[in-house]
Amino acid sequence: MEDWVFRAMARWPDVPALFGWLALDRRGRWRIKGELIQRPQVIDTINANYAADADGRWFFQNGPQRGYVALAYTPLVLQFDTDGRLWTHTGLPVTSPEAAYMDEDGAITLVSEHGPGVVRDDDLPQMLERLRGPTGPADEAALMTALDASSGLTTALTVALGPIELPVVRLDAAELPRVTGFVREPRPKQGEKHSW
Repeated sequence: MEDWVFRAMARWPDVPALFGWLALDRRGRWRIKGELIQRPQVIDTINANYAADADGRWFFQNGPQRGYVALAYTPLVLQFDTDGRLWTHTGLPVTSPEAAYMDEDGAITLVSEHGPGVVRDDDLPQMLERLRGPTGPADEAALMTALDASSGLTTALTVALGPIELPVVRLDAAELPRVTGFVREPRPKQGEKHSW
């Protein structure tokens, strides 16, 4: 987070948290009360001050006020650059992927040093190129077998990300928050100062 945020938090430590205003969609775009945020300066500020609390609720720390974020899917959205490197929607390079999941619709989520992030839909073809089956590149039959697997089972697929190769676990979208440790619809805890 930026220094001005820490100074504001120290100066005004008891500002109520805000719920129900800010959201992140599946394409990595910020929305406020459903409206797309388009000003680059605002987007950059949110990206630089976006984090999670100990309960897995992701938030934007806006000076002394914490605004919790409703997530359309995961707290991060991943995309490839022109050199084939993965980045978060907040501009952080993904260098240490730790786990890979495929949901019932074929969406792929990676857990990295930054947290869980779904690969953006228009970047999915590049991710599919990195999938391997038991005998080589994943073909349609291997993909269908993985999609048909029960949620929670490790498939025969792996994903190659540079020198790292991860097994792909089939995991239903509804189970992803519990397994990877985040909250899609943050709510205030009992006794927590907040506003809607």
